[in-house]
Amino acid sequence: MADVFTPQMRSAGMSRVRPRGNRTTELAFVEILRNAKIIGWRRHPAIFGHPDFVFRAYRTVVFVDGCFWHGCEKCRSVPKQNRQFWEGKFRYNRQRARIVNSALKRKGWNVVRFWEHELRNPDSVSGRLLRSLSKFTPRQVLGDRG
Repeated sequence: MADVFTPQMRSAGMSRVRPRGNRTTELAFVEILRNAKIIGWRRHPAIFGHPDFVFRAYRTVVFVDGCFWHGCEKCRSVPKQNRQFWEGKFRYNRQRARIVNSALKRKGWNVVRFWEHELRNPDSVSGRLLRSLSKFTPRQVLGDRG
C-alpha cells in the first residue's frame, strides 16, 4: 500500500514520536546502576549527542544502544519490508554514534557505550562501567555545562 503522506509530512509526524518506557535499555541500565549501588549519575543531560546518562564528576557519558535501532551485528534483524530503508537507517545511526563519540572525546568526555544485549549480564556491565570511571578522578564541576 502506498504511503498517503508526503516524505516531509511523514518526517514531521515521526519526529513527534517519543519513546515510551525503554524497558530493555535505559530502565534496565538504571536497575543495574541501583543494584550495584553506583551513584552520581543523571539521565538525559543537555549535552551534545543526547547521552542517556552522565557522570559529570567523572566527565563520563553513557549511551545504551538498542540492538535493533543501531544494527547490532550479534542480534541483527532487518525487517523484510523496505529492507533498503532499514539498512540505510541502521548505517546512519552507527555513523552518527561515531560522530558523537569523536565530538564528545574532543571536548574531554569519556564515552562509554553498551549494547542492549550486554545488559543481560549486569555484573559485566557494572564492572566495565566502574573500570571506566576509575580511570578518571572526580573533580569539582561547578559551572561546567558540557
